[in-house]
Amino acid sequence: MTVLRRNDYGPLDRPGADWRPKLTVSVVIPAHGHQDKLDVTLASLAAQSYPSSLVEVVVVDDGTEPPLRLPDLRPESTRIVKPLPGGWASAHATNSGAAQSDGDVVLRLDSDMLVFDDHVESQLRWHHAADYLAVLGHKRFVDYRPGDLDPVDVFEAVRAGKAASLYDRAEPQWIEQIIDATAGLRDADHRAFRVLVGASFSLRRSMFDASGGMDADVLLGSDTIFGYRLHQAGALFVPDEDSSAWHLGPRQIASRGDLAKAYRRPRIADRVPEVDLKRPRANRSWGTPLADVVVASGEGAESCVDAILTGSVRDVRVTVTGDWPEPHTGRHAPLDDPHFAARNLQEAFGGEARVRFAAEAERDRGVPYRIEVPAGAEPGPEAVKTLLAHANEHRLGLLEVELPQGTVRLERAAAAARAAHLGASIADVWGAERVGEGPLAAAFAPDSGAGDAGGGRERGLGPLRRAVRRGLGR
Repeated sequence: MTVLRRNDYGPLDRPGADWRPKLTVSVVIPAHGHQDKLDVTLASLAAQSYPSSLVEVVVVDDGTEPPLRLPDLRPESTRIVKPLPGGWASAHATNSGAAQSDGDVVLRLDSDMLVFDDHVESQLRWHHAADYLAVLGHKRFVDYRPGDLDPVDVFEAVRAGKAASLYDRAEPQWIEQIIDATAGLRDADHRAFRVLVGASFSLRRSMFDASGGMDADVLLGSDTIFGYRLHQAGALFVPDEDSSAWHLGPRQIASRGDLAKAYRRPRIADRVPEVDLKRPRANRSWGTPLADVVVASGEGAESCVDAILTGSVRDVRVTVTGDWPEPHTGRHAPLDDPHFAARNLQEAFGGEARVRFAAEAERDRGVPYRIEVPAGAEPGPEAVKTLLAHANEHRLGLLEVELPQGTVRLERAAAAARAAHLGASIADVWGAERVGEGPLAAAFAPDSGAGDAGGGRERGLGPLRRAVRRGLGR
């Protein structure tokens, strides 16, 4: 299998004209109302160049009254299903459609899209080349009123390869600027997932399952969250400009934009740590922290955890690992307790919601970074910030900082997921670096100096000692 680095799909050998399609595809269409637009969408899908024997279309009627119906002009294998119990809206309907279909590839399509003749084929070519891609179809928004289009005329135009001639004025997408500025996302950083904004995208079913599907708790903005979930699962994002379509009518956010943005902002921010400025730069905790920090119990663990919690990056969750005793249930001699130190450490952070205690730190696939810090380290206030900035500036999947006290290790979850999928190393899929001196080492061991193991230091006196040194001009 081709091992691609970061989001550079340039080396990928996408099948050409002589290819033989073999993957089946389930086109999942969440729909509520607007029978006229659905008729146009299905008419355009009936004229696709991808073999009809490999295509099934699943329309998920999300509570339309009266219920949606299948028009005469539609793909051969098309059916309408109900959403699964327990939810509603687009994300839940998409999950329901994926669960009630069985294609190798899931292509999610809005019910108000007029797709060009090679829309499905163009996206499927990519999936024949690699199984960890998230392919985004190209679309433009056009003015539309009910009755403007006859499904038969649409079918004939699409089958003749003339869908582009149906409209001459269209509104471009904001994501096109990002795509153009990053060489088609090949040069994009770790936020390439931002472009997955619904309407038309496809991925292998295995990748859909690995991501956990769409977040059905979010009624607006779930596509951005799904893009992030795919990123965390190791997906590589491909904008397929050949896979074109007309979006019938203005974008959803256009009519009540301010309210729609207000709804999206906290919900996306709580679930997606790194997406522009949606997460306020505030000292608060979020449902999905920016980083999981792991500190092994031992000498210096308390001061190390304190330093991390009070650093400039407050959006962290700390797990202290060790052999933690069961609570006492009867009379005991506290000063003779063989687990005296462990119980004291647990008590010290008993009221801190950001600190957990476990034998091993679980891996949360939603958190973008995992940072392991030796207990003896002395993180400065900018330590985590410096580490993250270096990893993102140099686009690293793995960053290790060798200290006299041990190794600080930052792992990017997205890189680890792709490496595991491909059976490759993180260095192969995203890049890795190891340093032993300089700003990164100083950020976690400001007093150590080159080669100084810190022997003979008294724990807890580091800040005081530094203050005295500053006073003496040393």
